[in-house]
Formats: sequence, structure tokens, C-alpha cells
Amino acid sequence: GGADGEDDRAGRHRVDDSATTGAARSGGNSYAAREDDRRDPPAQIARAYAPYLIIIAIFSIASLGPIKAALAKEPWTVVFAWPGLHVTGANGKPLSSVNFTFGWLPAAGTLMILAGILTAIVLRVSAGQAVRAYRDTYWTLRHAIVTVMAVLALAYVMNQSGQTNTLGEFLATAGGFFVFLSSILGWIGVAVTGSDTSANALFGALQVQTATKAGLDPVLLAAANSSGGVLGKMISPQNLAIAAAAVGMSGKEGDIFRRVVGWSVVLLLVMCVLVTLQGTPVLDWMVP
Repeated sequence: GGADGEDDRAGRHRVDDSATTGAARSGGNSYAAREDDRRDPPAQIARAYAPYLIIIAIFSIASLGPIKAALAKEPWTVVFAWPGLHVTGANGKPLSSVNFTFGWLPAAGTLMILAGILTAIVLRVSAGQAVRAYRDTYWTLRHAIVTVMAVLALAYVMNQSGQTNTLGEFLATAGGFFVFLSSILGWIGVAVTGSDTSANALFGALQVQTATKAGLDPVLLAAANSSGGVLGKMISPQNLAIAAAAVGMSGKEGDIFRRVVGWSVVLLLVMCVLVTLQGTPVLDWMVP
């Protein structure tokens, strides 16, 4: 009986060895035949792309000329004077920024919510699951939301108090060299605030005013501020925290930062050189 058992085990080993050898000879064909390596059916692929297609469709429709013009009017967009805010410019007239434009329907956030609702319907996500997903998302982004709100408020204060003009006067003394520095300003803004929107609100007007006073192209510097800001996204603490939490790597933000900061700086330098060349006859044809 013992000999028979040993023979059976030896036979199984020979079968296993031959199977392994056959798989190796076939170049891993057995791996390609694994259950989880099969191609997904077209319906599943379409469902996976559905959220992105819905977003593209909604924003494309909202950007169409007649529709965009209609959404910019009441009742979809409401303009009102902010209560208690009385600020005048150097000419003694009220600043246009004292009026708040509340575009509740054409706002990007509203369009994203509509896209989310349509996506839930297409993917057959229940109302309870959708509400929980929104709740968890807002909770994860709570610090980033407060940061963006605070920076936008700071931008309004700086613009209306004349601080932006003062900084513009100072930075204009750098002359043509400011073209090289403009991307760095946007990079710093996003690295600190975590939002390109916030950095544009904070430094966008500063870039344009500095360009005007220094005899530079305002369009180029405004674009440089936004482009440099994009390169600061990867090292922003808020974005690192959100990315780490999304993939279950909370607490590893420092490790991620060390891996990407070098690439961020290198890409920033490339952007600075590109913007500088766009400010010269070499590449000025790229600026509209």
C-alpha cells in the first residue's frame, strides 16, 4: 500500500512538472487563458466609458453658443450686489467685482452633478448608493473645499484692496525676466492652494497687470500662470492627501511627494523655457 501511494505521488509530480514545462514552452499561453485575462464584453466596456462620455456631452451642449447665451441670463444666472460691500476704484466708481454672478445652472459644479445623476441612471446605481458616494466624496474633499473657498475670498480682498496692483508694480521691475518667472508663480500658487482655479484667481490678475506695466503679452503670462499651476498639482499637499486616500495609501503622502517632486521641478523648468521662447520672435507665433 505504501509503495502504491508513493507511485501515485510520483505520478502526480510528473504530471505537474510536465504541465509546468509545457506552459513554459508555450511562452505563457496558459496565463493568457486565465479567467480574469479574458476580454471584457462590449457592453461592459461601454458602461466603463459611460461617465466620461456623459460629462463630455453635457459640457459640450452647455458650451454651444445659443445655449450658453441662454444660460447666462435669468433665471439660470442671477447677478446681485453683495450685501454690505461698497468698494470704489480710483475713478470713484464702484468696482464690477462687488456684484456677485450666481450661475447656479451653468456652473461647472452643477453640470458635474447632472452628469453624476445621469451616470447613476445609466449604470443602474441605486439612489442610496449614489447619495452615499456623494457624501463620502464631499467628506474626503472637505479640507480642499474649504481651502479653495478661503483662497478665492483672499483673491477678492487682494484685488479690491489694491494689493494686486501694488504687487504688479513691484514685479514689473523685473522687466523681460518676469516671463521666465511667471510659470513659477503659478506653480507656487497651486502647490500651496491645491487648486489651479484658486491660483488663477489669486495670481491671474497679478500676471496680467504685471505684463501690462512691463510691456509684456498679458495673454502669454495668464497662460503661463495656469500652465505652471498644472505642474504644481502633483506636489500639492491637498492633492497628495486625496490621491493617497483614494488608493488606500493614507500616511504615504511623503513617499509619493519624494517620488514626484523632482519630475515637477524638471517639467517646470521646461515650461519656463518654453514660455520665455514664446515671449521672443522664436516662438511668439504660438501665442494668439
